[in-house]
Amino acid sequence: MRSRLCLAARLMAPHRRLSFESVTVVLFRLREAGAAPATVNAVLSALKGVARCAWHTGLMTAEEYQRVGDVRGVRGSRLPRGRALTGEEISSLLRACERSPGPAGSRDACLVALLAGAGLRRAEAVSLDLSHYSRRDHSLRVRGKGDKERLVYLEDGGTRRALNAWLRARGDAPGPLLCPVSKQGTIVLRRLSAQAVYKALRKRSREAGIPRISPHDLRRTFATSLLDCGADIGSVQSLLGHTSAETTAIYDRRGEAAKRRTSALASLPYRRRRPQGRED
Repeated sequence: MRSRLCLAARLMAPHRRLSFESVTVVLFRLREAGAAPATVNAVLSALKGVARCAWHTGLMTAEEYQRVGDVRGVRGSRLPRGRALTGEEISSLLRACERSPGPAGSRDACLVALLAGAGLRRAEAVSLDLSHYSRRDHSLRVRGKGDKERLVYLEDGGTRRALNAWLRARGDAPGPLLCPVSKQGTIVLRRLSAQAVYKALRKRSREAGIPRISPHDLRRTFATSLLDCGADIGSVQSLLGHTSAETTAIYDRRGEAAKRRTSALASLPYRRRRPQGRED
C-alpha cells in the first residue's frame, strides 16, 4: 500500500490535496501509461482508504470524502503474469541446489520445497519459525494475509526431505526457520529477508540453466499441478490460503487445455501454391 500511495503522490502533481480531481488525474495517468486494470483499482483503493482516514480525523469534510468515494474503478482484466514451471525445471532447480557446497544449497532447496511443494507465499515462508513445524504430523502452521493462520501438510516425501536436510544443517535452536548463510558457510540465526528470497532463486535458476523465476512462479506451480491432477478447487483454495475460490481459479489451466483442443477442431482449407515456373 505504501508503494501504491507513493506512486499516486508522484502522479498527482501539481495537485497537493487529495480530492476528486486529483484522484481522477492519477487514474487517467495510470491508464495512459498502460497500467493494468487491477493496478489502477489497487491504487484507487489505497487513495480511498486515505480519504476515509482523513475524514475520520477531521482533515477532510464529509462532502470531499463523498466525492472521492464516487470515483469509479476501471473495468477489464489481464492474463495473469508469471508461469508454472515444468517438472524438469523443478528438478533442474533442485539439482542446482544440491550441487552447491555448504548449507546454502540445503537452505535454497528447502525454500524451493516450501514454495513449490507447499504453495507458500514468499512472505509466509520467511515468517516461519522452527516452532511452526510439527515433526509429528509433518504440518506447518502458516500465518498468511489478514493475519489468518492455516495448516499446511507436507505429505510429499521430497518436500519433507528437503526441509529435514536444511534442519539438520540449521540445528534445533529456536528462531526463524529460514536463515541467511554467510559466504564462509556460517548460518546466521536471524530471519531471511524477502529480497534474499529473490536473490537466491535468481542465482539457482541461472545455475540450473532455466529462465529467471519469481517466488510466485513456484507457488503457481504448486497450485496448477494440483488442479491438473484433478484436485478439488476448494481443497487447493484452503492450502493456498485464498479467501475466494475465484482467486484460486486463476491457476486452473484445465480450461486453457480445453480451449486448445477445441481450437484444433477448426479447419482452414489453405494450401500453399507452388511458384509458377518452378520444376520439381
